[in-house]
Amino acid sequence: MLVVGIGGTTRPHSSSELAVATTLRAAAEQGAVTRHFGGAFLASLPHYTPDNPHRTAAQLDLVDTIRRADAVVIGTPGYHGGISALVKNALDLLEDLRDDTRPYFQDRAVGCIVTAAGWQACGTTLTSLRSVVHAMRGWPTPLGVTLNTSGTPLFTPDGDCTDRAASARLAELAQQLLQFDTSGSRNAPALTP
Repeated sequence: MLVVGIGGTTRPHSSSELAVATTLRAAAEQGAVTRHFGGAFLASLPHYTPDNPHRTAAQLDLVDTIRRADAVVIGTPGYHGGISALVKNALDLLEDLRDDTRPYFQDRAVGCIVTAAGWQACGTTLTSLRSVVHAMRGWPTPLGVTLNTSGTPLFTPDGDCTDRAASARLAELAQQLLQFDTSGSRNAPALTP
């Protein structure tokens, strides 16, 4: 199973990038193959222009990797109640998947992570990100993770999550990504009356 992460900022080791990396590590520990498109990669992408069909190698890499993905996790900082421009530009580029047999995020679980310096920005940005995932035919996981970064740092300089509750939520998000199956047969939990 391929789980692809998109997220980060122009600041190295941003909390949104580290939260995505932590989720991908948890998915890898459960047997997934993972790939992360972090802040530096996202910052290197040219602005998406729908009328320009030329794509750079980096743009083609992102689109092809998402095309092959079984699940996706997206992490964004909350900027003024919305998704960062870096993350939105990458998501806009996925318009190139519109004519695929499995367009956009169709039949894929999509985990949503938001980091912000306050709970209000966390909540409004998570709602915005989930709306984008729905518009792209994705299935947002039941758990959306919000991390308030206004207090004690949540990650060490090495990228380890220092907050036990946050670490547990990111691991649960990874588990939900791996358990998702649109056919309802593989890894689906039994329903009891």
